[in-house]
Amino acid sequence: MEIRKRALGISIGLVWGLTIMLATWWQLVRNAPGNILSKLSTFYLGYSYSWGGAVIGLLWGFVDGFIAGFLIAWFYNIANKWFTKSKTT
Repeated sequence: MEIRKRALGISIGLVWGLTIMLATWWQLVRNAPGNILSKLSTFYLGYSYSWGGAVIGLLWGFVDGFIAGFLIAWFYNIANKWFTKSKTT
C-alpha cells in the first residue's frame, strides 16, 4: 500500500499548525508567561508570543508539518517498495 505524500503532508501540517496556534492562544487566555512557547521564535521567523504571532505560528507550523509529512510518506513508500520487492523474489 502506498501513502499519498500530499495528503499526509496536509494532514500533519494542519495538526501541527493548529497545535501551535491553539497552544499559544490557550496560554494567552490563561495569562501565562509563555516562557516555553516564546522559544518558537528561534525556529519560526516572525513568531511571537501574541495573538498575531499565533497566526504566524500556524503558517510556519503548517509548512513545517507539511514537509515532515511529505518526507515521512516518501520514505515509507521507498521502504515499502524495497521490502515488498525483496519478499516476492
